[in-house]
Amino acid sequence: MDTSFVKTVEVQKLFDKAAGFEAEGGDPRLKAILRDIVEAGAEIIVRHDVSESEFWGAIGFLQNGASEFGLLVPGTGLEHFLDLYMDAKDAEAGLTAGTPRTIEGPLYVEGAPLVEGDVNLSRDADETGNLYMNGRVTGPDGEPVKDAILHVWHANSQGWYSHFDPTREQAPFNNRARIKLGSDGHYSFHSKMPNGYSVPPGGAADRLMKAVGRHGNRPAHVHFFIEAPGYRALTTQINFGDDPFAADDFAFGTREGLLPLPQRQGDTAYIAFDFHLQRAADTTDEAFSSRERAVAEAS
Repeated sequence: MDTSFVKTVEVQKLFDKAAGFEAEGGDPRLKAILRDIVEAGAEIIVRHDVSESEFWGAIGFLQNGASEFGLLVPGTGLEHFLDLYMDAKDAEAGLTAGTPRTIEGPLYVEGAPLVEGDVNLSRDADETGNLYMNGRVTGPDGEPVKDAILHVWHANSQGWYSHFDPTREQAPFNNRARIKLGSDGHYSFHSKMPNGYSVPPGGAADRLMKAVGRHGNRPAHVHFFIEAPGYRALTTQINFGDDPFAADDFAFGTREGLLPLPQRQGDTAYIAFDFHLQRAADTTDEAFSSRERAVAEAS
């Protein structure tokens, strides 16, 4: 059977009713999106002759793996697809300069301490080397961006992020801060070196990656949000260019322009990296995307 079955009158009427097309009220945009999602899913079922057992097996996988949706979305390429889509829209609008955006990931925590100067991100001892990172935040004409706030967060040497560490051994906001920059747009921080890590063994993301013949590893990396009045908010991350998984990140977070090579001296690494922002067309450009994020209070 081919996918023309999905276009039959009976099936189309079913999907119209399920999406609320026959009901008054409701959100017309949501109805249209739900309608398209359901029909696309139906076409997949017919195209691949998905059995009833396979269908409910997939539903069970999603139900049991709900806690790892934040890993499944980047691992399937969907989060990177959003970046590619936004890049394409920017290109259509003539906005092609600036530091590349890349995935946020699921492990940001709102409420990190707001600090200034040369910042030590690490509150805990860690059996790893030291990372020193510095640079400038500039605008499209090379001007220093005033009143910028640089949000930074990364994992510890075991690949765990504070507030998400199952060992519960990390201090609140370990390896996290919001750094308020001066008028010269310069930033600098140091921390205990992050290492690359893999998705939780045996979890939903790990099982899916193995089922399709892939791994679930990420290179060592550092996440950033940057916000400043008059400039577009930037979500990005740098990945260590000498990491074995720099060219094969399971989450598709590595991008050209975001792979600096650390200068290593013993167990210490130095990274100099400048961020370049685009000007905001309006105040909505200055805000980060809306998504559920963890929230904590700085002590």
